[in-house]
Amino acid sequence: MPVILFVRITSGLDAQEFERRLLERRPRFRDVPGLLQKVHGRDNATGDVCGIYFFESEEALDAFRETELARTIPVAYEAVAVRREVYEVLYSLRPDRGPFAGSSHPAA
Repeated sequence: MPVILFVRITSGLDAQEFERRLLERRPRFRDVPGLLQKVHGRDNATGDVCGIYFFESEEALDAFRETELARTIPVAYEAVAVRREVYEVLYSLRPDRGPFAGSSHPAA
């Protein structure tokens, strides 16, 4: 079953340095098995940044959590606070598009 990992980070870095580090680490995320897509966003009111990770399965997410790449996220972004949430994919508005296109899961 596809899953979504939502991570919200409060960082001590300024926006420009945070984005530089995101771009520096991006190629390593392309090689994560089972990671279909990753999207970043910023809360303009607080400056907090979120990462939304789309995994093909909970097993792929569990494997990612064990990697050096995952473990270094708080350090790489000088996180003051980190909130992680995991969600099963229940419904996709446009299953023929997006990170779960072609998935065999009926909800994706």
